[in-house]
Amino acid sequence: MLKKSFLPLINGKTKTLILGSLPGDRSLEQNEYYAHPQNRFWKVIRHLLNSPDVTNYTDKINLLLDHGIGLWDVCAEAARPGSMDLAIKDESPNQIMALLQENPTIKQVVFNGQKAYNLYLKYFEKKEDIIYVCLPSTSPANAKTNLEKLIEHWRMIISD
Repeated sequence: MLKKSFLPLINGKTKTLILGSLPGDRSLEQNEYYAHPQNRFWKVIRHLLNSPDVTNYTDKINLLLDHGIGLWDVCAEAARPGSMDLAIKDESPNQIMALLQENPTIKQVVFNGQKAYNLYLKYFEKKEDIIYVCLPSTSPANAKTNLEKLIEHWRMIISD
């Protein structure tokens, strides 16, 4: 059950890097970040960026990149039956420090949930010149936080 992360989605304008833990099974099958229909990530993003009509994956990625937002995962690979973060074990991290060094425009790292944040802290130290924020997970497993509350919390990723 070894599962691997995707490549980072960033460009020269990326100011905010959103880190998940590891793509779920549906995402891996479709080769798309946050592909599970119950995951609220794209709903939150489309609402925050005022683009409810963007549904094509390429357009979703371009929407993020155009707003200075990138995506990646803390884990490069891990053993995990199913898609639950709690089942992640024997993980190895992505080269996040190298990515941050190579992309000095990134000034904020946002974690999509506590598991991503805890995995980051397990393998990396925080850089002094970067703001780190752990936000509630958009995963359907986080049923205690409804869409409206997610939007409220995630609003901080929007830069002026």
